[in-house]
Amino acid sequence: MEKENIIFGVRPVIEAINAGKEIDKLYIQRDIKGSGLSELRNAVKKAKIAFSHVPIQKINKHTSGNHQGVLAFITPIELSDIETLIPTLFNEGKTPFILVLDKLTDVRNFGAIARTAECAGVHAIVVPKRESAQINADAIKTSAGALHKIPVCKVNNLTDTVMFLQASGINIVGCTEKTENSIYSVDYTSPIAIVMGSEEKGISNQILKICDDKTKIPMIGEISSLNVSVAAGIILFEAVKQRAIT
Repeated sequence: MEKENIIFGVRPVIEAINAGKEIDKLYIQRDIKGSGLSELRNAVKKAKIAFSHVPIQKINKHTSGNHQGVLAFITPIELSDIETLIPTLFNEGKTPFILVLDKLTDVRNFGAIARTAECAGVHAIVVPKRESAQINADAIKTSAGALHKIPVCKVNNLTDTVMFLQASGINIVGCTEKTENSIYSVDYTSPIAIVMGSEEKGISNQILKICDDKTKIPMIGEISSLNVSVAAGIILFEAVKQRAIT
């Protein structure tokens, strides 16, 4: 299924970008030269598409075709715009319930979290365009199709987006070990955005600094951390419990 979401070659990728296709990831071979590359870079810049310079071996892993040093993964779902979605939620009389994933990179964790978020009634998942899990067939399968149901918003600058959410009246709750506050001490009944960090580094310091609340899941056993998808499920359904009571 992955091959169905791959486009390779300079001209096909340019045409995909110009046609408005959602590019999940773009690989450009390091030190590549040739015709059309200037046009490609202009198209990438205009569309604000994140890309990575990679060795040819990484591109060859995904296709044996004449890729010309350029390979793109097309997003298999329709993405949403967070700056349009938030006012719409308020206008509909809803209390926004947003999940922000800060550089979470494991595809299956992402899919599992999306499944849980959809079950919990989360209104949208926000992820950065760079350094985030690829939205591919594995992610969709692990989500049990939830990624076709829950809005996903990919943003250029996650910190700016978190600040936009704050300015919109949404309380930012960071789930982190760098606090003594329990998840059970936070009020989730107001408009909220819960932030989960990456598998290895957690929430970035830049975003952690601007969180309105910092909270952690209490640990009783000897192992001091949970898989991020499990942690997300625990805090999301604490929010569900509180919202159900009010």
